[in-house]
Amino acid sequence: MRAVVTRVKEASVQIDGDICGQIKAGYLILLGIAPTDTAEDAARLAEKIVHLRVFSDEAGKMNHAIAEVGGAVLVISQFTLFADLKKRRPGFSKAAKPGHAIPLYEEFIAQLTARNLHVEHGEFGADMQVSSVNDGPVTLLFDTTEV
Repeated sequence: MRAVVTRVKEASVQIDGDICGQIKAGYLILLGIAPTDTAEDAARLAEKIVHLRVFSDEAGKMNHAIAEVGGAVLVISQFTLFADLKKRRPGFSKAAKPGHAIPLYEEFIAQLTARNLHVEHGEFGADMQVSSVNDGPVTLLFDTTEV
């Protein structure tokens, strides 16, 4: 599993012009799923992200986790995180097929929710327009093969 986690002041996702997910301060998470990913990967990634300390304390140091600042999460499925870029046109054979990826996408959302976060999300496989106001900016890349 790969996740691009961006600290945001606000973020939203639209499908066909309708807002289907919207948050104020928190994380915009772009989530890619590989064919070898498991529910354990989803749980481990959620745990890592929930305890990530990138929100400022009173001294301006990144010292608080998302729950400590009352932040929310917007999760967007992003199969392009597993793009093969050897050629001019990306290949996506390294991304999980929907039958495997959708349950893990839903499991990741459930894992974040189980850790008492407010979670909004897009729709797997939909053509989405994602907007965000990045904070910092702070953007981090997670890969469950490395964490």
